[in-house]
Amino acid sequence: MSLVSFSEVTRFHGRQDVLNAVTWSIEPGERVALVGRNGAGKTTIIRLILGDEAPDSGQVTKAKGLKIGYLPQDIMSQADQKLLDLVLDTDPEYRRVESELQKTEEALKNPKEHTSEELMALAERSGQLWQRFESMGGWAREAEAKKILMGLGFGEADFQANLSRFSGGWVMRAILARILAANPDLLVLDEPTNHLDLDSLLWLEGFLKSSSSALLLVSHDRVFLNNVAQKTIELRQGRVDSYPGNYEKFLSEKARRLATESAAFANQQDRIRQMEKFIEKNRVRATTARRAQSRIKALEKMEKLKAPEGEGDNFVLNLPRGQRGPDIVAELTGVRFSYGPTLVYDDLSLILRKGDRLALLGPNGRGKSTLVKLMAGLIFPDKGTVKLGQNVDMGYFSQFQMENLSPHRTVIEELAQAAGHLTPGSLRSILGGFLFSGEDVFKKVSVLSGGEKTRLVLAKIMMAAPNLLILDEPTNHLDIPGRQMLEDALEAYEGALVLISHDRHFINNLCDQVGIIEKGTLTVYPGNFDDYQRIWRGQEDLSGQKSPSPLDNPEPVPAKEKKDPQDRKKAQEARKNLTAWRRPLEKRLSQTEERLAAIAERSRELETTLGDMATYQDGALVKALTKELADLAQEKSQLETVWEETATALESVAI
Repeated sequence: MSLVSFSEVTRFHGRQDVLNAVTWSIEPGERVALVGRNGAGKTTIIRLILGDEAPDSGQVTKAKGLKIGYLPQDIMSQADQKLLDLVLDTDPEYRRVESELQKTEEALKNPKEHTSEELMALAERSGQLWQRFESMGGWAREAEAKKILMGLGFGEADFQANLSRFSGGWVMRAILARILAANPDLLVLDEPTNHLDLDSLLWLEGFLKSSSSALLLVSHDRVFLNNVAQKTIELRQGRVDSYPGNYEKFLSEKARRLATESAAFANQQDRIRQMEKFIEKNRVRATTARRAQSRIKALEKMEKLKAPEGEGDNFVLNLPRGQRGPDIVAELTGVRFSYGPTLVYDDLSLILRKGDRLALLGPNGRGKSTLVKLMAGLIFPDKGTVKLGQNVDMGYFSQFQMENLSPHRTVIEELAQAAGHLTPGSLRSILGGFLFSGEDVFKKVSVLSGGEKTRLVLAKIMMAAPNLLILDEPTNHLDIPGRQMLEDALEAYEGALVLISHDRHFINNLCDQVGIIEKGTLTVYPGNFDDYQRIWRGQEDLSGQKSPSPLDNPEPVPAKEKKDPQDRKKAQEARKNLTAWRRPLEKRLSQTEERLAAIAERSRELETTLGDMATYQDGALVKALTKELADLAQEKSQLETVWEETATALESVAI
C-alpha cells in the first residue's frame, strides 16, 4: 500500500494554478527527489502531505498510522532541553518506561527498605518493564541516537548540554538527528544540507541510503540528489512528471522529453497556422465557405498543447575583463590570528598565484571564513603579514554583503551603481545573465528573496572586473538554475579564485586545488574534491576523524591518553572565562546594530531631502547635508567591519 497518494489533486494560490489534477504516490522505502523551479509548488506538495493545506479538488490519502518526520519544526519550546533528551523524546512511552524501569531497579538495590511482598511486586514489575523496554528498542535506541548525533558533528560532551547553548545551525542539526532517530515511515527533508559541513553531509548520505524509511527530498545540492535519490519527481506547469533514477538521469530523460514536446508543439503550431491561413482565404467565398467553417470547428475542438517550458532565456553573459594581475596574487607569511583567547591560526603561510582556483574545506568553525577575511583585509593578523600583489583588484562576497544593498532602489538601479557607464539595455542584458528577466529588473531590493539578493550582489562584484575573486558560501541561497548560472560565469572568469562552498558539484567543476583546514593549519592538495577524496584520503571522511563538537574550543590542543583529575575543574574555569569574555562582545554587537539602524534611518532622510529640488535653493544647506551623508557612509563602513569582526568572534566560541 502506498504511504501517500495524490489523486487528481488541484491547488490554487490566488489565480495561479499550482497543481492541476495531479496524481502520484510515494511507496514504502522509496527515495524520491522533488525538483522544480522556485514557485513551482514543492512547498505546496509538502504542506499537503503534512496536512497543513487541503486540496481545492481531488484527494490526498495517507496510510493508516503513517509516521512522518519533517525537518523544519518549531524548536523554541525545546530550548532548555538537553541535546540527547531531545533526540530520544520522539516517543513519550519509551521515556516513561525507561524512567519507571530505572526507579524500579534502584528500589531493588535496597531490599532492606521493602517487605518481601513489596520486593516480589517490584521484581515482577521489573520483568514486565524490561520486556516492554526491549520490545521498544532498549538501550540500542540510545546508542543509535548517539551514533546519529556524532555523525552530524556533535561530540559526547554535547549530549547533556542544553539546546539553548547551540547556534541556530547546530540546533537544526539536532532537530535533524531527532527526526532520523525516530525512524519514521516517511522522511520529508527540505534542504537538509544547509547547515552541514562536508563531513556531516557525507555521513547523512550514507545514513539515508541505508535507512528503511521512505524519503521525500528537496535539495539544491546536485551531488547529494545523485547519491541519494532513486526516483525524481518534477513539478512543471502545474503537473507532476515522474522520472526513474537520480538527478543526473532525470536531466538526461527530461532533455529527451522536452525535445519530443517541442517537436509536437512546433508541428501543431504549423498545422494551426495552415488552418488559419485556409480559413482567412476561403471563409468569404461561397464555394469554399463550408470547408472553411469545418476547419473553424476543428480548431475550436483541438486540444492546444502548451509551449514547452525550457530552463529560461539563453542569455550569453559577457562580463568585462579585469587588468592582468601579477604572478603572485596574494601571499600570507607566518600569520598568527586569534579571537580573544581562542587561537585560530599559528604560523600560517599561503601563496596564491595567477589563475589558481582554490577551494577551502574543513569542518564548520575551523577558520575558513577567517582566512578569507584576512586575505580581504577585513581583519588583520596578530603576527605575520598578508600582502596582495601589485595591481590586484579584489572582489569579495559573503552573506553579510546582502545587507549593503539599498532597499529603496530597483534591481537595475542597484546594478547601475557598479556599472553606471552602461546603457539600460546593457544593464538588462547583464541582469538577464544573472536570471533577472522581464519586469524582475524593476523589483525593489526590499522585496527580493535571499537567492535574488545573492545574484544581485554577485552581479555587482563581477561587473567590477576583479582579478582576484573571494567567495564565501556564494551558493547558500541559490537554487539549481542560480548555481548553474554562477558556475557558468566562473568558468569563464580568468582571475584567481578562492572559494568556500559545501557544493561538491560546484567545487569539482571550478577548482583545481583543495585547501584543508584542520587544527589551525592549512594543507593544499592539487585537484578538485573528488581527486582529494580518491587520491589523498581514499574514501575517508574529510577530516580523517570525527567532526568537532560545536562546543569545542578551536585552539589545537595535543591529545591526552588519560584525563587529568583536574580537567573538569579547568574546563569549568575556562568556560567561566569565556563567558566573561563573551559579554562585552555581545554588548558591542548590540550597540553597533543600534547605531547602524540609526545611520540607515538618517541616511534615508538625507537622501529624501536631497532628492527635493527645493533644497538646492540653499547652497550651504546642500553642502552640509552632502557632507553629513558622506560622513554617515564612512561611519557605516567602519561599523560594518566592527560588526563582522564581533559577530565572527562570538561565533567562534560557544558557551
